[in-house]
Amino acid sequence: MAAAWPAGRASPAAGPPGLLRTLWLVTVAAGHCGAAASGAVGGEETPKCEDLRVGQYICKEPKINDATQEPVNCTNYTAHVQCFPAPKITCKDLSGNETHFTGNEVGFLKPISCRNVNGYSYKVAVALSLFLGWLGADRFYLGYPALGLLKFCTVGFCGIGSLIDFILISMQIVGPSDGSSYIIDYYGTRLTRLSITNETFRKTQLYP
Repeated sequence: MAAAWPAGRASPAAGPPGLLRTLWLVTVAAGHCGAAASGAVGGEETPKCEDLRVGQYICKEPKINDATQEPVNCTNYTAHVQCFPAPKITCKDLSGNETHFTGNEVGFLKPISCRNVNGYSYKVAVALSLFLGWLGADRFYLGYPALGLLKFCTVGFCGIGSLIDFILISMQIVGPSDGSSYIIDYYGTRLTRLSITNETFRKTQLYP
C-alpha cells in the first residue's frame, strides 16, 4: 500500500513540484556518476617518474670532463643526468617507491647521448691542416700515415689536396682513423650527420 503524501504538500506528479522532483533525480544521478568517476581516477596506478611529461620535471646539466669535453659518466655513447620532478608531483622513484616530491629529490636518471673520443682535438686538426697541410701534418696527426707521406712528397698534391683536406676536416667529414670523434667543446659547434637507412621510419606522403 502506497504511503500518503504529507498534508500541505503538492504531489510530485502534479504541477511545478513534479519538475522539482525531476531535477532532484537528475542531481542524484549526476552525483553517482561523479562518485564513480572519482573512484576510477583514484584507482589509476601511480606513473613512473621517467614517464612524466615535459614541464613536470627539470634535469641538471651534465658534468663535463675537461679533457674529453664529454659527460663524465659517458659509457657506450650514453650518459645519465639527474632529473627532479616538480613540487607536488607524485610518481614512482628509482626504487619503485611512490613518492610525493617537493622539487629537491631525484626522481629518475635521464639518458643522453654522448660521443666516443680518443684524444684527437678538432682545433689541432684544423690548425695543422691550415698551416702544415701541404706537408701532410694533418693526415699524420689523424692516423693516415700513407696519405700524409704522399702529401709530403707532392707538396700537398700541388696545393689542391691541402685545400680539399682543409675543407673536409673543417666540416668534420674526415675524422680520426680509429673511428672516434674529435674533442670539441661540449657547448661548441658540432656536426650532426643525418642519414637514411632501411630501418629509418618513413611517413607515407599524402597527396590532396
